[in-house]
Amino acid sequence: MTTNPPADTHSRNDSGLLTTPFASHARAQEVIDGVDLTGRRAVVTGGASGLGAETVRALAAAGAEVTVATRRPLSAEPLVQELAAAGGAGRVTAEALDLSDPASVESFARAWRGPLDILVANAGIMALPTRTLAPNGWEMQLATNYLGHFALATGLHAALRDAGSARIVVVSSGAHLDAPFDFEDAHFARRPYDPWVAYGQSKAADVLFTVGARRWAADGITVNALNPGYILTRLQRHVDDETMRAFGVMDDQGNVKPLPYYKTPEQGAATSVLLAASPLLKGVTGRYFEDNQEARTVQGQEDQPGGVAAHALDPEAADRLWEYGTDALRAA
Repeated sequence: MTTNPPADTHSRNDSGLLTTPFASHARAQEVIDGVDLTGRRAVVTGGASGLGAETVRALAAAGAEVTVATRRPLSAEPLVQELAAAGGAGRVTAEALDLSDPASVESFARAWRGPLDILVANAGIMALPTRTLAPNGWEMQLATNYLGHFALATGLHAALRDAGSARIVVVSSGAHLDAPFDFEDAHFARRPYDPWVAYGQSKAADVLFTVGARRWAADGITVNALNPGYILTRLQRHVDDETMRAFGVMDDQGNVKPLPYYKTPEQGAATSVLLAASPLLKGVTGRYFEDNQEARTVQGQEDQPGGVAAHALDPEAADRLWEYGTDALRAA
């Protein structure tokens, strides 16, 4: 097991990218081994299952007080009870939050009291087969994956600022590589709806948010995004069997099993936990990580997998998206 060393300086590779001592398939508990989060408070959206639940487990095991923000708080009750019985774990509670509903987000943010040290924007939906709109007319993947989290982060800004050195962690996806944000038709009102383009666009927006949030650096708030890798969770619940077979993770009998390079949920949550709590990332902001390392920038399509698209790191697009999100919330 690799233990977190003191973060006197940030390690970099020959390309100047930040590196850590953790392998691509390190476990969430491993990347913060030895870190004490006693007295810290965290919110994890979508924390009742999958990557979110493993993120909650790791943060709570390190002593943090964790709020699971989920549409159905009862779904988090088994996790809450599990961690309540675990000796030394921080207190875990569950609160209602529907990211696609601005009123629900506002209610959650207004009810928060005291500082907030960690916000993990983990909840998400993927590849809805047909164009689906939230009640206010937002395309559902954009509403849930980006606009809801943008509203939550801005609504909790004062609490994050009051923490003095807060971190926001945004779970994005490699799907962002092929889908720049379409400012002219973000909700597919005119262009043909494509499930994967819609998903990719929402995840590109997530990365752009981390760039736009540089304006919060003076408040002691750092914001970074990540690609957790390939993991089988409830995120695939809207993907049809034909596509799952094309991905190679479903056999002819309908049995689902991961490919050799897939990660377990605990391994998939490692980069989230690393960014949320490791001293190795102290003061780091506006970056994109995968496999527990900062990712290289990709200019256009490349044969080599991974990386972060240049269109998702564009500061002008990030500022424009910040204004877009602000205007969308005002109109909601």
